Amino acid sequence: MSMSTTVTTPQTFQAQGRLGPFRIRRLLVLLVFLALAVAPGELGPLTRGLMTDAYVQVSVFVAATLLLFYGAERVFHFDIGEALKDSRGFQVPLAALMGTTPGCGGAVVVVAAYSSGNVGFGAVVATLTATMGDAAFLLLATRPDAAAVILPLSFVVGILSGWLVDRFNNIEFRADTSGACQIAPLIGRTRPQDLAYLLLAAPGLVVGAAQLGQITIDTIFGVPVLWLALAGTFLGLFIWSTSALHAMTNSADSPVTRMAEETSFISVWVIGAYLAYDYLATFGGLDIEAAFSAIAPVLPLIAILVGFIPGCGPQVLVATLYVNGVIPFAALIGNAISNDGDALFPAIALNPRAAIVATLYSAIPALVVAYGFYLLAPGFMN
Repeated sequence: MSMSTTVTTPQTFQAQGRLGPFRIRRLLVLLVFLALAVAPGELGPLTRGLMTDAYVQVSVFVAATLLLFYGAERVFHFDIGEALKDSRGFQVPLAALMGTTPGCGGAVVVVAAYSSGNVGFGAVVATLTATMGDAAFLLLATRPDAAAVILPLSFVVGILSGWLVDRFNNIEFRADTSGACQIAPLIGRTRPQDLAYLLLAAPGLVVGAAQLGQITIDTIFGVPVLWLALAGTFLGLFIWSTSALHAMTNSADSPVTRMAEETSFISVWVIGAYLAYDYLATFGGLDIEAAFSAIAPVLPLIAILVGFIPGCGPQVLVATLYVNGVIPFAALIGNAISNDGDALFPAIALNPRAAIVATLYSAIPALVVAYGFYLLAPGFMN
């Protein structure tokens, strides 16, 4: 997620004073999730079980990762924006590394650096090609074996793509965007809900880690895991629904606040993806795996096209389909390379031409790599 400077996006403009409808929509989402969780019959228990899975399988690992990263950033006072500016010869590899970092903040920083004239266009292509966005958190938590392949591969593809663009692209897309970059709204002191989220995430992480080791824990400290997970889930939904931010946080805020805010944002998409998949399978009577197997040859192409959609929600859904064995690894790697996550929002806001061209450029390696796996190693990591 965000590392030093957050770019003004349409959502950030809303966070700076026009938040009435924005917060109302979020509160409606919270109420819908609550209604689904307490619904009678089969719907309620299924929803509560899925929310528990989303929390202990993904959210707590996201929280731990972000807290570790932001804590280190605070302790060592590291400003990645300045590092990019001072590393001209290594901008493309650094940009690709920023993109490979789980979340969207690294790619956002590179996009901002391009618009301010600190990096070249190849760095933008490298970071947008390498990034998997928030879907990387889901993959790390549920299929670390696949993540161990896809993240380094995306990193290498990002570097090669960026170098090729710097070598052959002679068109300047940079526009005058002076004053376009602004700091995200400052939350200030660490709030009680931030500390509460941390206290709930800590035992949740123990449960999630135990599950990775094939150990089932039903209660922790005498509290049923279901209650713990639902408390953490709905606290996160509350933080998200009342937040003045879109997804990114101000680097001046405390690591605990940033962890709570950004984990809550990611968790909403993860919960939505979990519910969408199981609802279709349970209540829609749809055999998703059978339906997709009938169109197997075009699945990588479909996943690549989904990657063009701004935001992390559709990409989290693609990762969820892979984790559930519905789509092959070839489709996942195609989506991972083509998708830009939340970084596409500031890219469009600051420089639409650069954003569109960079996204189209990323489609070329996505097609090559995805269909390379599909044709040469169809069963790989499935």
